[in-house]
Amino acid sequence: MPAPDLNLLISAAQEAGAIGMRHFGNAPQVWDKGGDAGPVSEADLEIDQMLQSKFQQARPDYGILSEETDDSTARLDTARQFIIDPIDGTRSFINHHENWATSLAIAQGGVITDAVVFLPAKNLFYAASRGQGATLNGEKISVNNRTALRGARFLASGSQTCRALWAQNPPPIERHFRSSLAYRLCLVAQGRFDGMLTLRRTWEWDVAAGHLICTEAGVKVTCQDGQEPRYNAPGACMNGMIAANPELHGQLMQYL
Repeated sequence: MPAPDLNLLISAAQEAGAIGMRHFGNAPQVWDKGGDAGPVSEADLEIDQMLQSKFQQARPDYGILSEETDDSTARLDTARQFIIDPIDGTRSFINHHENWATSLAIAQGGVITDAVVFLPAKNLFYAASRGQGATLNGEKISVNNRTALRGARFLASGSQTCRALWAQNPPPIERHFRSSLAYRLCLVAQGRFDGMLTLRRTWEWDVAAGHLICTEAGVKVTCQDGQEPRYNAPGACMNGMIAANPELHGQLMQYL
């Protein structure tokens, strides 16, 4: 019997973590991808090659969408798709910071069904299957129940507090930052932070796994227009993302 999809993702993330840690802090070769797409390291590419090979062998009928491989329209005609980011937070990785992750998810009909986010340098392994809850290192996690938006601790880049992005003024939140979008989402799912937001074009591979981990932990996740994120889109991109418990999510949306 083939292993369930989540078990396959867990195994792949562990292998990816081993490759990443072999390069971490050892001056891996780095290139600029151009077009404001940021850097890519030899570790990103080695992990991507391993994941592509492993997934194609295990699930040849699944499509694959990866940050580090040229996209193909063939995935649009498959029933299920792997959505992968070999290293989310490459800048942190190459600067010897620990906040980088391998983010792996499976989508079916535009919905994420299984997901893992692994930060090997911090020994944090988040996982979820639809309808089964979310875990951190095997223990159940859940969103916090804060109700006051003022002073709520949100993970966001500095540009997200620009007044031009909001109807009148930015919301009265306390901003924090982590370089990996996947990790930001997981920190909200874990209850360590109150929310996460990004109000710019967002790539599917950055948020697919974290989205399911959040929703399985009780977090409300939408695009900035309030719509449910959908995956395996032709452009692999969505209109930002906001994640928080339902009460804070509703309050924040009133500022947009």
